[in-house]
Formats: sequence, structure tokens, C-alpha cells
Amino acid sequence: MDPGSAPRLRFAPSPNGGLHLGHAYSALLNRQLAAEWGGSYLLRIEDIDRARCTPALERAMIADLDWLGALPPPPYRRQSEHMDDYAACIDALVEAGLAYPSVLTRGEVRAHVARMETQTGMPWPRDPDGAPHYPGTERDLSAGERRALMQQDRPYAIRLDMAAALTRTGPLTFLETDAGGSAQEIVAEPQDWGDVILARRDVPTSYHLSVVVDDALQGISHVVRGADLIQSTSVHRVLQTLLGLPAPTYRHHPLILDAEGRKLSKSRDSTALSVLRGAGLTPADIARMVGLG
Repeated sequence: MDPGSAPRLRFAPSPNGGLHLGHAYSALLNRQLAAEWGGSYLLRIEDIDRARCTPALERAMIADLDWLGALPPPPYRRQSEHMDDYAACIDALVEAGLAYPSVLTRGEVRAHVARMETQTGMPWPRDPDGAPHYPGTERDLSAGERRALMQQDRPYAIRLDMAAALTRTGPLTFLETDAGGSAQEIVAEPQDWGDVILARRDVPTSYHLSVVVDDALQGISHVVRGADLIQSTSVHRVLQTLLGLPAPTYRHHPLILDAEGRKLSKSRDSTALSVLRGAGLTPADIARMVGLG
């Protein structure tokens, strides 16, 4: 962000289910901080998963945010309308030798990992989500071999060659702030993620890639999001550096938890805002429930 320019924040949900209290907290917090800092608050619709993200769910999401008082004015950036932006970045990384096509299925990766653990007696590295690192069996293919692989009639993914990327970037950090305004430099640890997926044949981008491209193109200066995404920031810093994109200031806020101490989740059908609204709760009630009232 240019010195003296106003802060820009964003709320970036996926319309693949009903918004819950965790979404309400993040949206209200971003709106509140933008107002306190004299900045702007944007809505971005992260709808790259066209199978799960539907127009009906997007309309319901916008209606929830409007009722909550956390809907900024349009226009809204829809990721599905900007695939060319992401493709250009992927092409640049492939051309630079920093990304490669991979074809092993999850089952094949698990089988490879089991063989290696048996042979070496050592545990295979896993990412912060617990998934085994990709073996990188296609990493050393020539450019021609990679093109041929992508022309085959089988699914493939484009993965970041993390070792090559870190040779290019060197050590990385990101600026993390807290609720009191204190900031500290956090050492990024992208190697913990291995060769992350940047795109798939059927979905030509990924969360990691699209979020850093969108934040840069929208001039987002402050990324305020849930604490469950703090480790992903290491991957984002690698991509920002490789692509010459600016690094926002980050704040990873606490999560809203359910009665069992688990984070709220659409996949577990956590109580939706629409249900709470139907039960007679008001936007002020929701703000109090998430600690912002």
C-alpha cells in the first residue's frame, strides 16, 4: 500500500453453504476495522468451486450479509469471472520452472508414502493439515515431457516446486498484528506444505493462488481472517514474492467455536445465520453473540 493511502479490507466467503456465526464475526470485524481506520471494506465472492458454489447460495449469502449490516456496496469480485488473471500467473510460474504438472492420485500418493516409510523406517513429511507431501515424481521432467503429460486424457494438477521456489525467494516473513495493535514479524515456513497445488485441470486455480492474486489486484492492505488460516500465510508469502505482488499486513482473529470446542463449519451444518434470523434474533443479537456488540 502506498504511504498515506487508505486501508482496504475484505470479507471473502465461498457461496457453498449458509453463513454461520464465524462468518458473521469476520465480516463484522472487517467492517468495523475499516470504519475505525477510515478505510474501505470490500466483498469478494470466492466461487472457484463451481460444483458447490451456486447462484442460489450466493443470493442467500448476500441476503444474510445485507440483513447483518455487513454488506458493502457493489461491485463484488467473483473469482469465477477472473480465471484469466490466475492462468497468467500459473503460466509464468510454469515458464520459470517453478511449477509442474502432477498426475498421482491420492491413493497412489498414499501407496508411495507407505512404501517409503517401510523402506526407510522414517515418517513421511506431512503438511499442517496432516496430508502427506506430494512425492514430486514428475518434478524433474523436461518441458516437452511436461507438455505431453498435460495432453494426456487423465486428470492432473499444477504444483509449486517448493524447493525451487524457496531457492528463488530466500527466507520469508509476514507482519502479524493483534487486537491491541501490536505487530510482530512472523517467520514463514512454507516448506512445511510441500509442493502445494496451484490449479487442477478441471479447476484452473486454487485458494492459495487466487487469494494472493485477488488481494493484489484489489489493493487489499490488511487481511483480517480466521486463525485457522495463519499457517497458509506462509504459502501466500512465497507466491506473492515469486509473482512480485505486495504483502498485506495480516491479523488472524480467534475462531468462534461450538459447544464441543470445534470451529464452526458448513460441512457440519453449524447453525446458519438464516436459521437464527428465522428464530427472531436481530443483527444486534448476532453482534453481541460474537463479541462485537
